[in-house]
Amino acid sequence: MKIFLTSDIKQLDAYTIEHEPIASIDLMERAAQALTEAIMERWSDHTTPFTVFAGPGNNGGDALAVARLMAEQGYRPEVYLFNPQGHLSKDCQTNRDRLAEVEGVVFHEVATQFAPPALTAGHVVIDGLFGSGLNKPLTGGFAAVVKYINASPAQVVSIDIPSGLMGEDNTYNIQAHIMRAHLTLSLQLPKLAFLFAENAPYVGEWKLLDIGLSHEAIEQADTDYALAEDNDMLPMLKPRGKFAHKGNFGRALLIAGSQGMAGASVLAAKACLRSGVGLLTVHVPFCNNSIVQTAVPEAMTELDYSETCFSEYTDTDDFQAVAIGPGLGRRPETEDAVLQQIGSCQTPMVVDADALNILGEHREFLNRLPQGSILTPHPKELERLVGTCRNSYERLDKACQLARATGVHIVLKGAYSTVITPEGKCWFNQTGNPGMATGGSGDVLTGVLLALLAQGYDTTTAARLGVYIHGLAGDLCRKRQGMTGMTAGDLVQMLPAAWRMLEEATAAES
Repeated sequence: MKIFLTSDIKQLDAYTIEHEPIASIDLMERAAQALTEAIMERWSDHTTPFTVFAGPGNNGGDALAVARLMAEQGYRPEVYLFNPQGHLSKDCQTNRDRLAEVEGVVFHEVATQFAPPALTAGHVVIDGLFGSGLNKPLTGGFAAVVKYINASPAQVVSIDIPSGLMGEDNTYNIQAHIMRAHLTLSLQLPKLAFLFAENAPYVGEWKLLDIGLSHEAIEQADTDYALAEDNDMLPMLKPRGKFAHKGNFGRALLIAGSQGMAGASVLAAKACLRSGVGLLTVHVPFCNNSIVQTAVPEAMTELDYSETCFSEYTDTDDFQAVAIGPGLGRRPETEDAVLQQIGSCQTPMVVDADALNILGEHREFLNRLPQGSILTPHPKELERLVGTCRNSYERLDKACQLARATGVHIVLKGAYSTVITPEGKCWFNQTGNPGMATGGSGDVLTGVLLALLAQGYDTTTAARLGVYIHGLAGDLCRKRQGMTGMTAGDLVQMLPAAWRMLEEATAAES
């Protein structure tokens, strides 16, 4: 599903109006019908007190149309239309006139003084003050209205986007002047801002409503952002031939673990083996050899010269993919070995954990990463590579710049883990849940990505598919045992079920 900048959404509206064809007021009516149905489905009791706050633009027109349609269904909304400049958009004016003809609506048009209504915990506020076209913080009276609603115990439903929130960059916004919605009903497509952690208190739960924007226009329009969907994954999975053997599915090398951190190498190794790799070798210090060979008997081990840590570059010519970083530690000899490994390796690498932190102190080595490599930082690890970021938007922007500059893929881990390509394309993943916020979860992802690269998946596909399956395994864990008790080991155990689901869905489609 594509995600467009808010500046581009108007073009989709205009294309739909011209080519369907449909009048803009009728498109607004279609949106209002979808909004009304969603609201009535959530609050079916007609005695629920609704208070509608409408601004002078088309977002306000949507809100007025919703108030009219709800009144026609037996609800009795109270409506406040804010018109301090004495000018409404054309479609907002039309819906104001239509609302005046409907009984059962208490209507107030606010030009100067506003006497705020009492809002109780039983009230539902419909926020139609400002939509996605906002490009500067709310001030003055509108900011005061937002602050008043936020201070109330009422539930808030925002139309398209919470008033005061900008669709992408909110770096210079005023947080106190943004509506805190409990539910945001977004029209047709999500906004980029919905996917950023700091905006969650304003967006609340968000739901997409199909308002019939032109699918042709959406398909033709280009954007760097997309929200991955289940069906996107089906054509990515490679079929396994009847006469296939382990040599067909690649040889992978995992460089992981140090004294006291053997678990990271075990988790990554198990995840790799449970994601279809043909052969796996784990490079370990001698102290971890028996642990890995006992815990992961399917893997081979390659011993480092050091008793306790990764200390010396190893040849990678016989492998199709290499992963480095989980549990390595930060000893001086390990740091030297990691840099030597990166500088001399010609095989695509998955770089995670301590290897990322070492790169953060030697950024010149970023340009020496092999073609087709993947970096898998969480936000703090990314900041060690690109510098401090004020918010998620800036973090995403800097990650895109890093991917372009180095030619590598980046998996920016988080609630919507983002696969960023060297061309600046961003794929946001929807699978996964907060139960996965536990030690070792990233090691599991490293193992999955390593397996896919070793099997010959192109880097973009490996990253997208790996992030999806990793999150899906977490969702299956959640269904089976909940989130609180979830461990990284549980994710590993659930990987086969996640792959099976994808295999079965792919077979059903073919």
